[in-house]
Amino acid sequence: MSFFQLQPHEWQALSLTLRVGAVALLFAVPLAIAVAYVLARYRFPGHGVLNAVVHMPLVLPPVVTGYLLLLGFGPRGPAGVFLKETLGLSFAFNWTGAALAAGVMAFPLIVRPIRLAFEAVDPKLEEAAASLGAPRLVTFCVVALPLAFPGILGGAILGFAKAMGEFGATITFVSNIPGETRTLALALYTATQTPDGGPIAIRLTILAAIVAFGALIASEVLARRMRARLGGGDD
Repeated sequence: MSFFQLQPHEWQALSLTLRVGAVALLFAVPLAIAVAYVLARYRFPGHGVLNAVVHMPLVLPPVVTGYLLLLGFGPRGPAGVFLKETLGLSFAFNWTGAALAAGVMAFPLIVRPIRLAFEAVDPKLEEAAASLGAPRLVTFCVVALPLAFPGILGGAILGFAKAMGEFGATITFVSNIPGETRTLALALYTATQTPDGGPIAIRLTILAAIVAFGALIASEVLARRMRARLGGGDD
């Protein structure tokens, strides 16, 4: 077998990683946009508290975040029991839990660039649209959101990269189950703990680097096209 030929379980880890990252972004990005806009545009009692809570996953040990997820969304956790009984959703020791852990850990990295992008948008543009009778939601969608799109894209790419590499919270919350929760990061960890696992670890490292590099290139191309449409041109 060629050194660079991926084995079935390695393809499985890659497929699971991409699925986990995509699902994590699907739910994290819309919430991050809303939170970032609120933090950028409004000042209210508890503003600092909300900002601190959003960034907690950055400063907490990932294992602590994973344990908190297990307490809240595990089989006996209040959120886990509620979602299981009402929607049939189960997170603990399931790939959906890996997506939840990845989304939580990536969330502050998504929020930060989006907030900066909203802060860079001149509020007078939104005020002008509102003065013409546009509802607040329409003003947000037509004015603020397109102008902040490069920041949103950047946040999404950072979040995807974090989701791909997430390890501590994932292994604590959903364990390391082949075919179910073993993402690239967990597969790489498993390979380093296995005799003769060096070639596998090297292949997985190269694979993760290629996927991450491809995502960064794609984000740069999309951001340039968006800036060109908005009249900013290429850098």
